[in-house]
Amino acid sequence: MGKLDNKIAVVTGAAQGIGKAIATKLAAEGATVVVTDLNEAGAKETAGELGGGAIGMRLDVTDKASVDAIVAQVKEELGRIDVLVNNAGWDKAEPFVDSAVATWDRIIQINLYGQLNTCHAVLPIMAEQGYGRVVNIGSDSGRVGSSGEAVYSAAKGGVIAFTKTIAREMARAGVTANCVSPGPTDTELFASIGGDGLRAALTKAIPLKRLGQPEDLANAVAFLASDEAAFITGQTVSVSGGLTMS
Repeated sequence: MGKLDNKIAVVTGAAQGIGKAIATKLAAEGATVVVTDLNEAGAKETAGELGGGAIGMRLDVTDKASVDAIVAQVKEELGRIDVLVNNAGWDKAEPFVDSAVATWDRIIQINLYGQLNTCHAVLPIMAEQGYGRVVNIGSDSGRVGSSGEAVYSAAKGGVIAFTKTIAREMARAGVTANCVSPGPTDTELFASIGGDGLRAALTKAIPLKRLGQPEDLANAVAFLASDEAAFITGQTVSVSGGLTMS
């Protein structure tokens, strides 16, 4: 028996990296996973690897009409949506004073508006069911800041606050909402930004002396998405090897 047997789970940004690890873990726990990503080919490929009835779909989380249409389609085809994992995100690392308004807009559209759009479409379905699990991917930058990530930190801080509020608003409907905040995680994205110098410095700084693996995040998400976490809502869990502690 898996923790998520017979559950329908939608994961955004799930073609690769942390999102793919989350989709893989949810499927392993018995969920039917809707793998969504801007990269449609990648989403379909990941869904094919997962099996178990997984579906791959193109989704642009910044496009409200597209989000509403996809969510309606999933509800029609699969009957319900039990779990929503908002993983899609994007950033461009640079000092704030060097950044451009167009970059701010893109960061906020993807990281904050993306989660508003999906929740706005999915929460009424969960409320009608009287059951739902929302897991939003935040960031420790939204709690403690991060040099070179000012607007991203602002957006993720917004995600953390938004998650707490929907947790309050949706509790009576049987819906929980929690936030998982990754610390430095060993993904292709990290490799493209940091290189060996940053990897070595962070490995030294993290009490557990290693970077996070995508599976570390996936395990936390799967727990919060399951009935084992039925009495946990409005919380932010950092999966950071102890780099940040609250």
